[in-house]
Amino acid sequence: MGTNYVFQEFDTVELAKKYGTPLYVLSEDILRDKCREVRETFLKVYPNTQAVYASKAFLTKAMCKIIEREGLGLDVVSGGELFTAREAAFPMERVIFHGNNKSFEELEMAIDFGVGRIVVDHQEEIPMIESLAKEKGKVVHCLFRITPSIEGKTHKYIMTGQKDSKFGIPLEIETLKELVEKVQKSSMLSLRGFHFHIGSQLFENHIYEGAIEIIGKLAKELKTNQGMVLEELNVGGGFGIQYRGDEKTKPLSFFTEVIMHSVERIFKEFTLPIPKIIIEPGRWIVGEAGITLYTIGAIKEIPGVRTYASVDGGFPDNPRPALYGAKYDGIIANKAEKEKTYRATIAGKCCESGDILIWDLPVPKLTAGDILAVKNTGAYNYSMANNYNKIPKPAVVLISGDQSNIIVKRETYEDLLRGEALPKHLQGKV
Repeated sequence: MGTNYVFQEFDTVELAKKYGTPLYVLSEDILRDKCREVRETFLKVYPNTQAVYASKAFLTKAMCKIIEREGLGLDVVSGGELFTAREAAFPMERVIFHGNNKSFEELEMAIDFGVGRIVVDHQEEIPMIESLAKEKGKVVHCLFRITPSIEGKTHKYIMTGQKDSKFGIPLEIETLKELVEKVQKSSMLSLRGFHFHIGSQLFENHIYEGAIEIIGKLAKELKTNQGMVLEELNVGGGFGIQYRGDEKTKPLSFFTEVIMHSVERIFKEFTLPIPKIIIEPGRWIVGEAGITLYTIGAIKEIPGVRTYASVDGGFPDNPRPALYGAKYDGIIANKAEKEKTYRATIAGKCCESGDILIWDLPVPKLTAGDILAVKNTGAYNYSMANNYNKIPKPAVVLISGDQSNIIVKRETYEDLLRGEALPKHLQGKV
């Protein structure tokens, strides 16, 4: 394979030639290794636990089948994600439906499909779910999403556990007592427990202990005053991975050991039964399983300032650097072993000054046509892709052992216009 960059035994330059660029490449082997770690270090170690993949990180029908076969559940946050799971024949009893503004139609879909849990994010959802449950004659099992007023160390756009959050029910005990009582009186709703999520891309574990202590106190209060027994506690995910110059990816046990030890200590201290514990890793499972391949085009050297190397993608296939300063590492795939004596800022092709994928990347001497591989793009790249500047979305290729298969076709210009229509008064020549 010469000096080309190899990803999971695949020559990335050959992948770029075969499928074109930009190209998302996803390793099934890495995905399954991550799922195996979830089973071996969490599910098999601690009884009465469940792991649910946070599908917002990356979701296709193929991904649904991998997650199903690995024995995990699925966390969805929209009708589209739920529909994808249904089309892949994912077991609906293993689906948890989240979302801070679920529509009536989405809730109806979730109940019709028979999802395992609906996470109530605000109090107005309760009558919506109850009316649908009565109409369809189905008892709905739900969790309350609680905002624990804890801030994780991450970008403010991916913090979710602080008091001032668009997510969850604020930790106001009297309000929560009223909401619990409403559900307890309903014959169509079954409140199984609580959910919280502190934030994404976290590298600290002690904050989970603080959140669990808050939930433990709440559970004690509700059991004493209303007889509610907390059966399930969903502690979310948010486990960070390494990108460029960040902290190293932690093993899952770095987080789960603290979570489980905290649950055992705190619930025993409050003389409460230990609830079922649910985790929702997303990025941690898929982030390092993916790379993105680009072809370098224009190279602009500004003497004494910097060199810009533009690629055939950018903001439309990876908006994270522009949205919240996400940092990535990359390598010139066809010159992988050459000395990196230069620095280049990798620019996207969109008409936006902020469309920069990587600042000052160490590289060898660049020429147009070189292939750039950006590492650890499995999470929140394909799932956040857009068509800004009318740029088609890339294909997604799944590599499995020595096989490669397209799991999402590359969009065409015709695809971009598929939903458009011309009113009659604008049709024809002027």
